Amino acid sequence: MSKHDTPEQDTDWRNTLTPEQYTVLRREGTERPFSSPLNDEKRKGTFVCAGCGHPLFDASMKFDSGTGWPSFFTTLPGAFETKRDFKLILPRTEYHCAKCGGHHGHVFNDGPAPTGQRFCNNGVALRFIPD
Repeated sequence: MSKHDTPEQDTDWRNTLTPEQYTVLRREGTERPFSSPLNDEKRKGTFVCAGCGHPLFDASMKFDSGTGWPSFFTTLPGAFETKRDFKLILPRTEYHCAKCGGHHGHVFNDGPAPTGQRFCNNGVALRFIPD
């Protein structure tokens, strides 16, 4: 359960999300690399939060990072809020959906131009809406 969810909200999330989505979005879990079909998604469209449908990325922001998770060099305005994560000893920047607080992944400074950033997103936390 997310620290911001009430017990009732947590029950709603458990009833709405798949077990894997719940683990990632509400418990800050991570899916196995190369397990998401969205790694190979190349159509035009929008990636939205699987929890609440909030628009997060335009397909033109996606790139193949080779890491096994869908990766993006930037986000749509107002998509996420960030916080520091020390789970692997070294600090990382974790990002969450600005609308529902769902955990999506971490941002790194090893992405392509023009931003140099890599938003490494759990595919299970996304839903793709083609144009």
